[in-house]
Amino acid sequence: MGIRPSAWVASRCRVPPAAWTEAEISGTGCRTPVSLLATITDTNAGYLASELPLLGITVFRMTTAGDHLEELCHVIRQALDGSPLVITSGGLGPTDDDLTRDCIASVLGEEMFIDTELEQQLHTMFGRMGRDMPHHNLRQATLIPSAESLPNQHGTAPGWMVVKGGSTVVALPGPPRELKPMWKNEVVPRILSRFPGDPILSRTVKTYGLAEAKVSEMVHPFFDSANPLPGIYAKPDGIHIRLIAHGDDAEEMLNSAESKLTEIFETTVWGREDDALPEVICRWLNAGNLTLATIEDGSGGLLANAISDMPESSSCYRGGLITGSAETKVTWGVPVELIRQHGEISPEVAEAMAVAVRERLAADIGLSTTPITGIESPDCRPPGIGFIAVADAHGTQTWQQNYPPSRGDATGRGAIAALFRLRDRLIDFGITDRRRRS
Repeated sequence: MGIRPSAWVASRCRVPPAAWTEAEISGTGCRTPVSLLATITDTNAGYLASELPLLGITVFRMTTAGDHLEELCHVIRQALDGSPLVITSGGLGPTDDDLTRDCIASVLGEEMFIDTELEQQLHTMFGRMGRDMPHHNLRQATLIPSAESLPNQHGTAPGWMVVKGGSTVVALPGPPRELKPMWKNEVVPRILSRFPGDPILSRTVKTYGLAEAKVSEMVHPFFDSANPLPGIYAKPDGIHIRLIAHGDDAEEMLNSAESKLTEIFETTVWGREDDALPEVICRWLNAGNLTLATIEDGSGGLLANAISDMPESSSCYRGGLITGSAETKVTWGVPVELIRQHGEISPEVAEAMAVAVRERLAADIGLSTTPITGIESPDCRPPGIGFIAVADAHGTQTWQQNYPPSRGDATGRGAIAALFRLRDRLIDFGITDRRRRS
């Protein structure tokens, strides 16, 4: 199995300070035939590449390798030749083709051994699940003399932190639900201790409704230096602007930059840092002493799920209805004549749905989404058209949305778009988490 060619990181940020440490990220443990490697997106590498600058570390290169011992060893050896810090993800499983540990040991010239404490932890973990530990899982209890085991609270594969000479190798498990907590809780404190530097702080400002290129154009004139360092990222809930500042006055610089961004983008800024859009909506509703009910067709229940996942929803969310047919809409109060006259995918039906759910669930606000036109729409509309509506004490409002024609992309975007349209409506009537105007 061949190695995918090394890929240089295409960073949107300016060149970081020369004093920053360089790192290389290697994605390993890929069981995909070489002919398909180029179709795979290494999400772990992207995550790590976005985290490292917060530690004063810039990414020198990212590579992906398959499950072939000699070639994987070549990738790790080459990485150690070019960077003092190498981070791998994947290849820590129990099977014979999970080779990351073997390759690190081979490149560093050390012998692996079974750590009795790790072995006992694995037996205990399987015992809690009411199962005997398979013999192959013993591979996950191995160490080398220069390696420290990194606890894995979400799986059976411990990580490795290897320090030898001037080189540091971090081996992380492949599943993101295991990698991310291990990175935050185990690796970051160790890297900060190993590679101390200037204080580094970050700030994230989240926008919606503007294209990535437009955001970049609006931000560019305000960042003539590399400190703070801006990065622009396209996310499902909009375009995020992350600022990284270093030095003793890092916080002051971030406060000033954030004020400028807020002035530039005004109401298109919907959140900061770890804000989640459903959380922001629930916070605003609670601040206004308002309740919400939803009815959706075309977003697959994602709208109701996104809201009900928020702890803040318990005091403002009446509930959600998921419909999949005209008959169901009629059952919940949408006039059948309206559907016959305008079709299910229409502003009129979206409005009637919002009114109906508001009345049925006794909420202050009703929010609705219609189905989305497909490739072969019966009414000859272009694919990817849907409608969103809000009904409240002030009346109703509808919006036409244009989505990707594929169902998978459209369902997720439909739920997000509905929440942003509700946010627009709340702003129109002065309702935010700070105040409510009459």
